[in-house]
Amino acid sequence: MTEKILLKDYDYELPPELIAQQPLPGRDDSRMMVLNRSLKTIEHRRFKEIANFFEPGEVLVLNNSRVIPARAWAVKRDGDGKSIEFLFIKEKKPGTWEVLCRPAKKVKEGDSLVFDSNLEARVTGRGPLGHRLLEFNTTEVLARLKEIGVAPLPPYIKRKKGDPRFKKIDAERYQTVYATRDGSIAAPTAGLHFTENILDELKQKGVDIQYVTLNVGLATFQPVRVEKITDHRMLEESFYISPETAGAINLARKEGRRITAVGTTVVRTLESAWTENGLQAGEHTTRLFIYPGYHFKVVERMLTNFHLPRSTLLMLVCAFAGYDLVMAAYREAVRERYRFFSYGDCMLIV
Repeated sequence: MTEKILLKDYDYELPPELIAQQPLPGRDDSRMMVLNRSLKTIEHRRFKEIANFFEPGEVLVLNNSRVIPARAWAVKRDGDGKSIEFLFIKEKKPGTWEVLCRPAKKVKEGDSLVFDSNLEARVTGRGPLGHRLLEFNTTEVLARLKEIGVAPLPPYIKRKKGDPRFKKIDAERYQTVYATRDGSIAAPTAGLHFTENILDELKQKGVDIQYVTLNVGLATFQPVRVEKITDHRMLEESFYISPETAGAINLARKEGRRITAVGTTVVRTLESAWTENGLQAGEHTTRLFIYPGYHFKVVERMLTNFHLPRSTLLMLVCAFAGYDLVMAAYREAVRERYRFFSYGDCMLIV
């Protein structure tokens, strides 16, 4: 089969009302579509049933990166008093952060900015893609963000600035229950469905649960702007795999025990760290772009949410499960009124 390399191949029709605007009452209340790659079948199940799809000794890999409250607002010290929105992307060095700002044209080098909680900054330069570099009056910027910032929800989830109805809900639910390592500016959304009870059920069944860390950055939701997807270049993201996790996965592969990745971030982490000597532990960076034609080396099954049209995430899923099966599954998900994107339902690919 000729691989699909045109961006338009990854488009699909999605009624706007199917984009989930808030989480369901329970994390594990979501529906779970099950795709069987060998049988080319589609089943409709509930996420609460996920333990039924595992055997003792299998490995489940989760991303334990924690979403920081990366969205905050400031005014220019000598400006018109209108708020400017900032998305804190990455700490470049203590007290200096790379940010996105909106409206960007209002933020110029040399400007002084005033946030809440006595947090102030000076614009010291421009980064790639029009980003700004801010130098703050403290090195404890993340601690201040935890006081004044809000969850960096994607733009398709509509919220009014400071809406009190959702601030607490989003702070809790746009975060996995097992998140421990600060650093992401978007949630690894496939993990949002897990509860402590589900994790306990899997452990009691003998499933080996392992963790990696990929700090979700702009690369994960960076739009593809080229006609041929093979011309797209991913931005860099950092990840960490502990020696214990690398050892557990290498042993499982040696013994023929299946490895299931929760989310595209885990897939990219494991595939990026694979060498001829097995999975390598440590801190690394990746620009790995997975699209149809890619040969998977580690991951045998994956859990993922439903992704945006034309996104690199949808391309990864098509590479894993096959273009025709995935696009048919998306059409069926629309017909069956599944909930889409970050707060939506999920898909288990076996």
